Amino acid sequence: MRTWVRDAVARLRGDGMTVVELTTAAVVAWIVATVVIRHPDPFFAPTAALVVLGESRGRRLRQTVEILLAVAAAVLVAELLVYALGPGTETVLLVLLLTTTTLVVIGARRALVVQASVSAMYLVVVSAPNGTLMPFRFVDALIGGAVALAASQLMAARDPLAPLVAQARRSYTDLADLLDQVNAALRGCDEDAARAALDRARQVDDCVAEMQAAVLATGETLRLGLRRRHLGKLVEVEATLRQLDYAARNIRVLARAGVTLTRRHTATPPELAAAIGALTSAVRSAGEAMAHDLTGADADRHAQRADAAALEAVRIAAGLLRTDPPLPVTMIVGQIRATAIDLLRGVGHDDVTVLDRVDEALGLSRG
Repeated sequence: MRTWVRDAVARLRGDGMTVVELTTAAVVAWIVATVVIRHPDPFFAPTAALVVLGESRGRRLRQTVEILLAVAAAVLVAELLVYALGPGTETVLLVLLLTTTTLVVIGARRALVVQASVSAMYLVVVSAPNGTLMPFRFVDALIGGAVALAASQLMAARDPLAPLVAQARRSYTDLADLLDQVNAALRGCDEDAARAALDRARQVDDCVAEMQAAVLATGETLRLGLRRRHLGKLVEVEATLRQLDYAARNIRVLARAGVTLTRRHTATPPELAAAIGALTSAVRSAGEAMAHDLTGADADRHAQRADAAALEAVRIAAGLLRTDPPLPVTMIVGQIRATAIDLLRGVGHDDVTVLDRVDEALGLSRG
């Protein structure tokens, strides 16, 4: 119980401001809808505020406006269909079809699709218009979305780099967790688990795309807020992001070789598990280095840890090459080397130094 309470308090400290922001936006939207248009039941104003604000984090202003308009349009379409056709099965089908299609077309996340569809369903089933077309609910949705838009910009201006820091940690953590999953499959010589890891690896491009979107959104926020002194940080992040993309591709190839190795039902050498474990530590430390660099904290300590762990992974893997390993192990060693190079470049080392140090750890001479 003590551990649960401690974890709950830690989560509240980390997300407490989010709770305040969401609650405030919803209440403000309710008050505006009640006072301005005197709607006696402005359900969709706070609903739209919560939906749009929840989806706007880390997104560009244009994307947030698109989400706002999509939510309002879904409500308007539902209201028009109910007015024209009346509540019924056909109306429910059409409302859900049009709402989900619209949101999918603009690239909305699944959570938004579900939330907007539930809101439209509420209008059809619970709160259908009574014979007259008075689009209060559409206006409510616009008011709630506008409040959310203003709140999202205020939140971003307060700490414009926070969404990017959070996304950086999340992206590197996703890669590290993937490596842990591959490693567990190899240690257990479990082909099914290795295939599951490969399926996850095929989706790892999402974390890179989300990082790219976060960089664009942060740059836009900095320019709108005239806080251009941080723009230099984004240039560094963009350079690191290229290396993260390469590392993600290498880890995907590593996962594919892991499937081949487990298919042979060959016991995984303990050195391979140790090497992948060290590489996982390097990925986590590289993510912390980026996050700390963005916040102005001591990033060098984490960069040094990433450096040491990446080279340790290469050194351990190098020993496997002297034992005439099967081809899948050799392929995995090659991907450990390539990923280590990407991580070292990502924490700021130049190309020549990186290649020299990695090949030295691998026991190769560049002379």
